[in-house]
Amino acid sequence: MTNEIQKQYDKLENVPSIMLRMKDVYAVRDRHIRYAATKAFFRTKMTEGSSVYSHGVKMLSLVEKLKDLKAGLNNDTYIDVILQSLPPSYDPFIVNYNINGLEKSIHELINMLVQYEATTHKSEPAVLVGEASTSKAKDKGA
Repeated sequence: MTNEIQKQYDKLENVPSIMLRMKDVYAVRDRHIRYAATKAFFRTKMTEGSSVYSHGVKMLSLVEKLKDLKAGLNNDTYIDVILQSLPPSYDPFIVNYNINGLEKSIHELINMLVQYEATTHKSEPAVLVGEASTSKAKDKGA
């Protein structure tokens, strides 16, 4: 430490007060960290065709971070934001979830989404690309 900084800390009486002062001066503010985490959570959107499992894991990690930071959000809010982050192809799932008044944990919700993805994306019809034929039957009798 420089002499000037050393003099500031010499006035403090004990180690806890020195640590508290250093934290106040040099630490990254929790408010800034919480802001960045909530911004990431509320703005994360799943792109159509990507894995709902990967998206769920990402959202779950953001939820855990927000809980550690004591962001003050409840489970229903976390669930709502996760459902809002899904692409339009998940609208039937969201309607069903809300109509049936399901009360699930975030882990259960992610498992349900993975199951939904597995059942809906298997049954999607394949698009066949081909060339249209315009041949007509030849008239042989004239």
